[in-house]
Amino acid sequence: MNVLVSGATGHTGQRLIPQLILAGHSPIALVRDGSDTSTLPEGCDTRKGDLTDLPADVCEGIDAVIFAAGSGSKTGPDMTDKVDRDGAKALIERAKAAGVKRFVMLSARGVDDPDPDSDLYHYALAKKAADEHLIASGVPYAIIRPGALTKDDGKRDIRLGDDVEGDGTTARGDLAAVLARAVDDAALENRIVPMESVGI
Repeated sequence: MNVLVSGATGHTGQRLIPQLILAGHSPIALVRDGSDTSTLPEGCDTRKGDLTDLPADVCEGIDAVIFAAGSGSKTGPDMTDKVDRDGAKALIERAKAAGVKRFVMLSARGVDDPDPDSDLYHYALAKKAADEHLIASGVPYAIIRPGALTKDDGKRDIRLGDDVEGDGTTARGDLAAVLARAVDDAALENRIVPMESVGI
């Protein structure tokens, strides 16, 4: 499948691209002007596009989309809204117009009932709005909700869905593996899937 990845040069995206290639897919990184693409492996094409101003045809010829982008912890609420909420919504609409077969959303645990006193409260609201927009769009989806992320590769010993226990952490390598699987795994279609790593 031709898989468009937003956030391909990020911490999770850098692990995700090789996983997609390993699975036989053709990843295409959505990159802004000036993005450092030196981390992208051979076999990964690029397509220009900024989540705050996406071209109408950005999903043309694309079979699946993975939204693994984020505004980052150092940005304020305005950029969180522009990227994590509005950028995701815009990419969903472009995917819908192009007839994309699956939209995989990297979400977060706890967005359905976020703590108003948490530093991540605004982020959680943005992610929840994006998730709800995706569900309502009619585009086949998989929404992956990991626990707190670590920089580990993980052992691919993963709990999914109802098997998740409490507030376990998730290795970024394990997350990348699940995101790659979610582009064409029928068992994950139209599901919200909590996940966590076991024995990182």
